[in-house]
Parts: sequence; C-alpha cells; structure tokens
Amino acid sequence: MSETSIDEIVTEQAFTRSLSVQGEMFFRLANSMLGLDHPGWSRRHLYQVVSEAHALESFLDDHGARDNRTFHQLRELVASIRGLAQAGFCLRHLSGRLESYGVQATLSDEAGGAMEAAIVGARDFVEAGVGSLLKASREEAEAVGVRLPSDGFPSERYLPDSLRSRLPRNLGEEVIDEEAQRIAEVASKYLQVSEMFDGIGVRPLADPEACERFLSQRCTEEQARVYEATVHNLQSAYDTHIKNTVLEGEDDRLPRLRGHASAALHLLEAVTLLAHFVERHEASDRQEGAVSRIDGLVSRREVRDLTLNALLCWAQRLIEMGRPLAEDLLPSYTNVQELAVELEPGLVLHARPMSLIVRIVGHHGTPVEMEVGGTVCNAGSIMDLMVAVGSNAASTEFRFRGDEHPLRDIGALFEHSLGEGGLSTLPDELSYLRDS
Repeated sequence: MSETSIDEIVTEQAFTRSLSVQGEMFFRLANSMLGLDHPGWSRRHLYQVVSEAHALESFLDDHGARDNRTFHQLRELVASIRGLAQAGFCLRHLSGRLESYGVQATLSDEAGGAMEAAIVGARDFVEAGVGSLLKASREEAEAVGVRLPSDGFPSERYLPDSLRSRLPRNLGEEVIDEEAQRIAEVASKYLQVSEMFDGIGVRPLADPEACERFLSQRCTEEQARVYEATVHNLQSAYDTHIKNTVLEGEDDRLPRLRGHASAALHLLEAVTLLAHFVERHEASDRQEGAVSRIDGLVSRREVRDLTLNALLCWAQRLIEMGRPLAEDLLPSYTNVQELAVELEPGLVLHARPMSLIVRIVGHHGTPVEMEVGGTVCNAGSIMDLMVAVGSNAASTEFRFRGDEHPLRDIGALFEHSLGEGGLSTLPDELSYLRDS
C-alpha cells in the first residue's frame, strides 16, 4: 500500500490569492500606520502590529515561505517587523511610565534628561525602522502579485491596550512567612542583580568594532535573555511579596526600588529583541539578498550602537543607581547577628554539609558571611565555602554573620552533627533540607 504525503504542494499563483486574503488586515494596518507621523503612534498601534505580523508570519511559515524563492523576502520582512515592533512597544511603554517609576528622584536633572533622551531616541529609531519595513513589505507583496487593500485598519479591531494578567513567577522559590523577611529577600536579590551587571562590565563604546566585540562576547541573544529573566524574576518577587502591602505603603524606598528594576527590565526586553533581530539575520540559512535589503532599511551598525550605548548602558545605570536603596533596605528588615560554632570531634566540613549551608542561605534569601581562619567568604556560594575551608583545613571554628533566621538554622545544623547521621536526624525546622 503506497503512502501519501501529508503536505499538498500549492502553486505560487494559488498561494498569492490566499495571501491576499490572509494578509488583508496586516496591510490595512500598514496603511494606517504609514499614514501617521511617528509621534502619533501609541502602544496600541505597536501591539496591533505585533499581533498582525505574528499572524501573517505564521501563515507564511505554515506554507513554507521561508524556503520559497518568491516569498522568502516577504516572510523575512514580516518577521523583522514583528520583532522591532515588540521592541518599540517596550520602549514606548517605558517612556510613558518613567514618571510613575520614580527613578528621576535618584538621578540628577542632567542625568534624568539624558536618560529620557536616550529612551526617546531609541524608541524613535525603532519605530522609524518599523515604518521602513512596513513600506518595504507592501512593495514586496505587490511585486509578488498580492492584491493590496487601499483601506485603513478598522478602529473596532484594535486589541485592547491593557495590562496582562499572569501568575507569579515563583517556581523554585521558597515560601517565606514573614513580610519583613520577604523585603529583605527582594533587597538581596536586587544586590545580586547589581553584582551581575558588575560582572558583565557594561560600558559605553563609541567605536563600532569595539561595540560589536563587546556585544558578541557579553550580550548575545542567549545572554540577553538571562539578564532579562533575572531582572524579571526580581520584579515578580517584589510584586508577589511586597506590592500593595502595608509595609510598602509606609516605606517609600520600596516602590522606588521596584521602579528602578522595572525601568531596567523594559530596557532589557528591548535589548533581547534587538539582539534577536541582528542574530536571526546572521543565521546561515538566510538569503544574502534579504539580509542586505533589511540592513539597508534598518542599519545593523546603528542597531548595535543603540543596543549597547542607549539601552544596555542605561539598564545597568538604573540598577546601579537603585543599589543604595537596596543596601539601605536590607539592614532595616533584617536582624543581623553573629554565630560562632565549632566542629564536633571527628566531624569535617566537607562538600555535603557545605551544600546544606548553601541551601539554608538560599532558603532564607538574605546574605550570610562565613569566616574561617581569617578568611571571609559568601556562605551562599559552594565554591566560596570550598576555597575558604580548603585554605584553612586545620580550623574547626567558624563564625557566621547575617540575619537571625539563616543563622538560627545554621546553628541547628551544627548542633545536629551537620546531618552526617542522615537528613532524617535533622530537626523539623530544617525539614526543607530533606526536600529533593
């Protein structure tokens, strides 16, 4: 019995007729958008562009346009429009929220003006790129025989420009019962984000080649997604544990801290989208003609300059300017104490009990230092613990400094022989260590 393919080959002429129908709303939206000056665009317009471009791109992909000589360029143009419009949406959202985020209170008038100018300049560049690509998509569609509509986009079809509702991003987080401890955890997370940016080494670079080297090494699309997700998780932790609480209403440092994180997050969302815009056109399966055409419409060099010098640098600066708030909040919501412990005879602080100490610190979410033989290290890092203990192998006395909650549990761990008799021998307050 012969097998039949599940794919049916359609002629390009027949597909063009289908494309004229499926693409009508996309091209009607293009008519409306190109009839407006860029200052007349809104979040609603850009959100609709993302939606219509996504629908048309999916239709083209479903019919294999990516691998078709006639429709390949149209597909690349539509996909590029979707990505740039998403970046434009993020930047237009941020420019409309800057005042409510309160970040200007931390910046000088000069710095605040420079930041606003950078965001608006980036937004205008991206929106101009969307406009150029929309115009090119109409020209390309007409060239391959698509019947273009002359009408604009129906006002009743615009999607509502409302906030998205979603569940908290709390997978993997420990449940913390005390409100003050939750604030301390968020402040600690903020400081970790700041340290992440210190490690990236973000700095402005005017030379295009130096800018390209930096982004290729430190801010690929994959790396950008990690930076974005890290700040997103910080904001989500705040919204889950602090937003709309009594303490937030009483302490104006808290919403200001969130404002710095949120503003940086929107910039990082745009960084990720622009990194994707550049890298998707460098893939080996992209036709050189389509890549050159898009680069002529939206300069790759300008995109890279914008990504680093306007977006990534200001994201880093916003996080850094909020750091004093986090440093000020942490001692306000923690009871910092010291704990001195000594190993029982016959016990050794090896990798397994060290990992339990790290889990205790991670469970409570606030920083803890350990000192052994004069060496001070981060008790939340297994590598730091191993280096410090290994450098002082003969020492049996350890001193911990941090909030009372993790120190209480670390003390209980030492009192119960570091769990060397099995995790089942640990007290109930350390039951979370028994969870896999």
